[in-house]
Amino acid sequence: MRAERVLNYYESRGMIKLKKIILEACVDSVQSAIYAQEGGADRLELCSNLLIGGVSPGKALYDQVRKNTDIPVRVLLRPRYGDYCYDGYEFEQLKEEVQMYCEAGADGIVIGLLRPDGNLDVERMEELIKLAGNKKKTLHRAFDVCVNPMKALEEAIEIGFDTILTSGQKETAWEGRTILKELQEKSQSRIEILAASGISAEAIKKLIPYTGIMSYHMSGKVVLNSQMEYRKKGVSIGMPGEDEYVIWQTAKEKIAEARGIAI
Repeated sequence: MRAERVLNYYESRGMIKLKKIILEACVDSVQSAIYAQEGGADRLELCSNLLIGGVSPGKALYDQVRKNTDIPVRVLLRPRYGDYCYDGYEFEQLKEEVQMYCEAGADGIVIGLLRPDGNLDVERMEELIKLAGNKKKTLHRAFDVCVNPMKALEEAIEIGFDTILTSGQKETAWEGRTILKELQEKSQSRIEILAASGISAEAIKKLIPYTGIMSYHMSGKVVLNSQMEYRKKGVSIGMPGEDEYVIWQTAKEKIAEARGIAI
C-alpha cells in the first residue's frame, strides 16, 4: 500500500505517468454489476446467463443495473445459445434489441454474426451498426470462431466496429496470445483489441508484455452456495448435470486486483 501511495503522489504531480489498463467486467446480475463498479471496472458488458456464454439481457435487468451503477454499459445482444448463424426471425429480434437498448441509453452494443462458410456476415452487421448510430460497437467472440481472423479484423474496422472481443481463437487468452499479439500489431490503434477468456490479474500481468494489449474483459466470478435450505433431489429444471443450487457472481476483490495493474 505504501508503494502505491508513493506512485500516486508522483503521478498526481506529473512526475511520472502510469499507463492503466481498460477493464471491462462481464456481468449478468445487478449485484455483480455493483461489485464490478466497486472493484474499479471501467465499464460493464451486460448479458444474461453467463453460464452458457451470455445471451441478450431483459430490459428490466438493464434498467436495474442503470439505476444502481453509473459506469458505461455495453449490452450483449445474442438471441440464443449456440452458433452465430442466425435465421431471419433472429435477425429481426437483434434489430429490435439494438434499437431498444440504444433508445434506452446504453453506451454500446455487443454483436456478432457469421455466414455458414465461417466468414463475418458483414452485410447484416452493417445494418445493426447503422441502427446503433453513434453508440460504441463491439464485435463479440463470434470473431473467435470465424475462418480468417486477420481478414475479419479488417472487415470489422471497415464497417465501423470500435472493439473486437477475442481470446485469440483459443480457449483462453493466454493460449491465444500469439494471435492476440498479431491482432494488436495489425490493428495499429484503429480498433480496440479487448482480450477475453481466463482473464485474471495474473493473466493480465503476463499478457501485457507479450501482446501489448491494454484492454481486458473479465467476469471475476466466484461460485456461491445458494441460500436455499430445502433442496429437491432428483429433479433438474434446467441443464441436466448442472448444480442448480449455486450462484455465479462477480467478486469485487478480483476486479480490484486486476484494476491495480499499471505499467
